This record gives sequence, C-alpha cells and structure tokens, in this order.
Amino acid sequence: MNNKFFAEKVIRWYQYQHRDLAWRHTRDPYYIWLSEVILQQTRIAQGLPYYERFVKTYPTVFDLASAPEQDVIRLWQGLGYYSRARNLHQTAKYIAQELNGKFPETYAQLLKLKGIGPYTAAAIASFAYDEAVAVVDGNVYRVLARVFGIETDIGSTQGQKQFAQLANELIPHDQPATYNQAIMEFGAVHCTPVSPDCLLCPLQAECQANAKGRVNKLPVKLKKTKVRERFFNYFVIIQNDSVAMRQRTDRDVWQQLYDFHLIETKEIISSLDELPGLLTLMPILSKTIVTAPARIYTHILSHQRIQAQFWVLQIPHGEVVELPEKMTFLTHEEIENVPKPVLITSYWKEQFF
Repeated sequence: MNNKFFAEKVIRWYQYQHRDLAWRHTRDPYYIWLSEVILQQTRIAQGLPYYERFVKTYPTVFDLASAPEQDVIRLWQGLGYYSRARNLHQTAKYIAQELNGKFPETYAQLLKLKGIGPYTAAAIASFAYDEAVAVVDGNVYRVLARVFGIETDIGSTQGQKQFAQLANELIPHDQPATYNQAIMEFGAVHCTPVSPDCLLCPLQAECQANAKGRVNKLPVKLKKTKVRERFFNYFVIIQNDSVAMRQRTDRDVWQQLYDFHLIETKEIISSLDELPGLLTLMPILSKTIVTAPARIYTHILSHQRIQAQFWVLQIPHGEVVELPEKMTFLTHEEIENVPKPVLITSYWKEQFF
C-alpha cells in the first residue's frame, strides 16, 4: 500500500471521529509531557481528572519542580506505577534548574531526560515541535500489524525494530503531529483489541488481517506476563486517636507511600500462630487487644495479585509500647494527607469513616 494513501485515510478518519481532549489543544511541551506520562498504562477516562488536577495545581514546570515530592506523589495517588511520579518530579527539577524551564526541542534531546522513553519523546517532539518521528504504542502496534499483516512478535527486539521502521516510513513530514494523533486514536476507538469495527473501517480493503481472517490473532505477543501471588498481613496499631504507619523505602511496590506494619506470608493465614516472625511482635501483642481480620482484600497490579488482611491491635490508653522499626504514630488528619496505596486507602475509608 502507498504510504501517502495510508496516512491520508487515517488522518481523514481522525478529522471526523476524534475525541476532544484537552491536551490536543496545546503546543506547550509541558502540558503534552504531563498528559503522556499520566496516560501511560492508564485509560483516558481515569487519567483525565489527574491531568486536570496537575495542570491546576502545577500550571508551569517551575511549579512542579518546586513542589515537595510527597505532595506530587499524593496528587498522583491512585494512578499506580509511582516511579512515573518520581521521575516526573525529578525531570521537572532538571528542566527548571538546568534548562531554565525550556524543554529540549528534538526527539534525540528529549530521550536524554529521566523517565522519557522513545514513545514519550516522539509524542512531545511531534506534537510540540512538528518533528517527523513516529509514536509507537500499543494502539499503533495493533493497527500496523493488522493492516500490513505483520506476524512478528511485538515483544521481540526484531518486532520492535520492524514496527518502528514501518511507522517512521508511513509518517507524513508535512503533518506529523496530526498523523501521530490520528493513528493512536484510530487504534484506541476503532481498531480496538476486541470487536474492532471492521465493517465500517476506511482501511478495510487494504487490511491484510481482515482479508485473511486474522484480525483476532494480530498483533502477535508470545511472552505472557506472569502474575505473582502475594499475601500481606497488615497490623493496624492504634492508640487513642493515632495509628502507626511507615513510609515504604524498600525497592518494592508502592515505594515512598505509607502503609501499616507488614508481614508477608506464602499463603493466607487464619491465626497469628501461623505467622513467621511472631516473636518480634510479642512485646506489643502482649499489651494489646487483637481483632482478627473481617475479610480478605484483593488488589491486582499489572504483575502481581495481592491478598491482604488487616489485624487490628488496640493499645490501651496510657500503655507504653515500643513500635516496630520505622513505624510512627500519625493522627487521622495526617493519615489523610500522606500518599497511600489504593489498597490502604480503601481499607482506611471503609474502617475509619
């Protein structure tokens, strides 16, 4: 198929069918960057309110750079993949302090920034500066694989190179921003993973997957994500109107977010007698009233399935106890204001409000 013909059809579809989204009305690289980072691994319906809050709270890169990291993570709370928020903040500091608030203007320069990979760099370079460099995300993989009948595994090095080369051959140099928006939007709302609208597709006649009955088989992704099962036992230590929490600093899920004292087990336990490392808790358990978990909370991440139960340890008024390492008592108001995983927030709201 002629490259120009493909681009023209996709752009023509986009002109009539695209969604009206806030970041499509700006050439400001800061706002484009915010939208792209927020929407990584996130549906637009979920990401849009976060984008609006970030723009309102931090209207310039200088505002974001000068904000305390904990405030940035707190605003990010619920989006997951918290390394994105930390990288966002660190890169904002670099741009504000080292580049005087001016974003790099080329794909190659943007790639040097922390947390900006090929996709995000291409998005900023094309949307803000009209550089003819193609974006390649999941939507683009799907459209190209189906239309051109590509059977190469998109998770392989060969596949990524093949798709990137084709994408850059197809992009029109006179309107790269519109084309990139168009092909991503086409994959998101028309050439969808399940039940794409092939009957009314403007590329139906040229689509190799449609011709060969391979629509539901493409793109090919051979490597399956292995989901890790984890079992968390949280200890909610309460005295008067305060609850003991700690900030997670280890390299694991929810780094720098706050949760309760945690002991991880290999399976769900029904009694504290089954808990490994129980001796370390004995000094505090001997002085508390323990309430067994009422139910199991399930929280699913991209690569993990966490089942958590919460043991409540009520310390009598006036009793002096030594909290587990790194734990400190926080008031209800303080707990409301610190960033927490969605799992902890759900439990907190259900049990304390």
